[in-house]
Amino acid sequence: MKSTPDLCDQYPELVQAVEPMFSNFGGRESFGGQVITVKCFEDNSRVKELVATPGNNRVMVVDAGGSMRRACLGDMLAEAASANGWSGIIIYGCIRDVDEIMATDIGVQALGVHPMKTDKKGIGEIDIAVTFGGVTFNSGDYLHADNNGIIVSPEKLS
Repeated sequence: MKSTPDLCDQYPELVQAVEPMFSNFGGRESFGGQVITVKCFEDNSRVKELVATPGNNRVMVVDAGGSMRRACLGDMLAEAASANGWSGIIIYGCIRDVDEIMATDIGVQALGVHPMKTDKKGIGEIDIAVTFGGVTFNSGDYLHADNNGIIVSPEKLS
């Protein structure tokens, strides 16, 4: 897989770069695929539902409202996502169980770490446009992430 800087150089008219605010926590430092979006706030019910479905090498982009008070992803959900073929998960919020997630074969980037889990009230939406880091993500877009950053494109990049 090409690096995000190389893809930015090759496709400057197609890609948007997310503002630098994310850290890499997953077992894969480089990952990418077609996007599916989730919008939730301190309730990871929809994330839990999606990781149990076939990932087909997609990337889940989770707008958790930038919450620094709860973790929207932990080791059990990351392991389920990996087992079900997800390429990666971007969390605009926090995760927990970082040591276990670092040993899991999945890409994970998030704003930070918090030990407290979220509530499970069944609140959240899937497949809606989400905006953070200066970029709007839509289900069906293509995302590439590595230690250089996160980029998104409306088209698949080679």
